[in-house]
This record gives sequence, structure tokens and C-alpha cells, in this order.
Amino acid sequence: MSVPSLLAVFAHPDDESLSSGGTLARHAAAGARTAVVTVTWAEDSHRAEELAHALRILGADPPRMLGYADARVPQSAPGSIRFCDAPLDESVGRLVARIREFRPDVVITHDAYGGLTGHPDHAHTHRVTALAVRAAGCDHMYPDAGTRWQPSALYLATHPHSAARALGGDLIRDGAAMYSVPDEWITTTADVRPWLEQKLAAVFAHRSEVERGALPGRLAVLPRTDQERLLATEWYVRHGPLRTGTAELPFWE
Repeated sequence: MSVPSLLAVFAHPDDESLSSGGTLARHAAAGARTAVVTVTWAEDSHRAEELAHALRILGADPPRMLGYADARVPQSAPGSIRFCDAPLDESVGRLVARIREFRPDVVITHDAYGGLTGHPDHAHTHRVTALAVRAAGCDHMYPDAGTRWQPSALYLATHPHSAARALGGDLIRDGAAMYSVPDEWITTTADVRPWLEQKLAAVFAHRSEVERGALPGRLAVLPRTDQERLLATEWYVRHGPLRTGTAELPFWE
């Protein structure tokens, strides 16, 4: 059975490991080409170094970074525009070039709400990725971005309402809004327990986030049983058909 190549597009370093680390590790272990495009932070930043370490753990290619500034951390990419403020046509075109260069069968990104936290960079990454996946397959769109390539499928990393109610209290800071989708929207539920050690190691490779007490840091101090409860399942919504005879996620089902 041919293993579909996988390109994940996420807003910040650590999003890839938290949202889809198990799926990335599983695809890589099966021999699939796997890569991650990270929209924010500069290539010469400490977060980029941590990202490179995390991707080595997951078996993915070295980082592919678009270099925009984080909406809430302007020093993430000095001299660069915030991702949410960048011209849409520019952002889509830059991602189209990455898609055409890697030629993935399957693309993964944030859901339309931006995941549990609803971070504006997450939500905008969803919008840009959905547009870029379509545009990459059109001959007359972004002709300078490489030869057309149409991914077979786009999947959105998300949480169903039931999981959000059960897990959200441990993943979201007190008083913060929480976003999830109806359970019936979920098209793929991936049990990634066999790859959990890799996923956790990749999450904790983002050392600066661990040290400042962000989500990787809050996870790091939990008992192993709680870490498994929170991270051993990944949920996805397939975002419409793109190509007949398509690759499916996860390929092992």
C-alpha cells in the first residue's frame, strides 16, 4: 500500500507537535514523506531551532518557515509584518510555492476556529491554507510559484465538543474561551498512543515554551497518565473532496 505524503501547515512552532505530532510520527515511521510549514517566527530565532529539533524527533523534514511575525509577539520576526496583517494574496502565494515544491498527497492545518484557543494566527492559517490548497492545483494561479500540484485531501486538526468538555479544563487557561466542533463533524479519530513518546518528546523540544509555562510547560509537569489522556488522540475533519481516487488520512484505516 502506498503511503501518502503529508504536509502540515501550522501557525507557530509547537502547534505541529501538539495538534498532529502523532500523525506526523506515524506517517514518517511508515515511510511517508512528511514536512511542516510554520507560518510565523524567523528562521534565525530560538523557536526555529526548537522546531528543527521537534521535527527530527517526529521524523519530518527540516523546518519550512514563512517568516511572518506572531500576532502577539512582534519580536518573533523583527522587521517582518504580522501574519494577520500581510496581504492575503501574498500569503497564499508563498504557501502555494511550498505546496508545489513538496507535492503532498494530504495537507493538514488548523480548523476554522483556530483550535481550542481560537488564536487569530491559527484561524488565519486555516483561511490561507484552504485557499492555497485550491490555488496550488490551478494552472493560471501563481504561475511563478512552480508547477501546479493538487493535493488529494485537506484535513483540519480539531477537537469535538465531547473531548473539549473532557479535556479543555486542562488545556485552556482559566477564564479563556474554548472552541470546538460538533462530534458528528469528525471524520477521522486517530489513536496515536504507539507514537506518544515521540509526540511528547517533540512537544517538550520546544524548551522556551516549557520554561515560560505555556501549554508544553503545563503538560510537562503532569503525570504520565494525564499526558496520555490529553494527547493520545488526534481528531480531524476532512475539508471537502479535492481529487478523485484520493489519499485518505489516516492511511492505516
